[in-house]
Amino acid sequence: MTKNAIVTGYSSGIGKAICEILEHNNYVIIKLKSRLENINEVEDEIKELLKTNEINVLINCAGIGKFVPHEEISISKIKELIDINLTAPIILSNLLLRTLKKTQGHIINITSIEATKHSKFSALYTATKSGLRDFGLCLFEEVRKSGVRVTSINPDITLTNFFDELQFEPSSKDDTYLDAQDIAKNVLDILNFNGVVTDITVRPQRLEIKKK
Repeated sequence: MTKNAIVTGYSSGIGKAICEILEHNNYVIIKLKSRLENINEVEDEIKELLKTNEINVLINCAGIGKFVPHEEISISKIKELIDINLTAPIILSNLLLRTLKKTQGHIINITSIEATKHSKFSALYTATKSGLRDFGLCLFEEVRKSGVRVTSINPDITLTNFFDELQFEPSSKDDTYLDAQDIAKNVLDILNFNGVVTDITVRPQRLEIKKK
């Protein structure tokens, strides 16, 4: 039986890998056309979508980062990070909860290792990702009786285009980073698990990054 999944950040990186593995496992991927920063457009698109579709899975994967002294971040960039990393997933969950309750569906939030610790130059990014993680953990307590499952996945450094505009990137040593396909496999395992994985942190064996 096919199931409908909404995956944000579907065009590249972890989101693209998740879409590929789900499509090979009888999921239909519904790709939102609205920009996540434009909440009114997102709301209108979701409401139109729900007229003809039920949703089984919401995967909040879209995310951006900025790792510099906080006073160097523009106000527009602060708003952009909060809108994409935190506000959009919260609103999407709100808009889709009724259909997810009907299908006894699953929300998976791709957060970050930074949601579990405190790092220099990561105050803004960590605030958004730890907020998303805590949102998911609290939401599960709220909706668990309805049959909806909620999971936070907190990946450590993963080799994707996330680092294209940053001042650092993963080391070239293959035991120092994760692949996007690794996270996608985690997602499929969690969806198939007979129970609820509420929170999982995945890490490479060693920590090593390189400056550009």
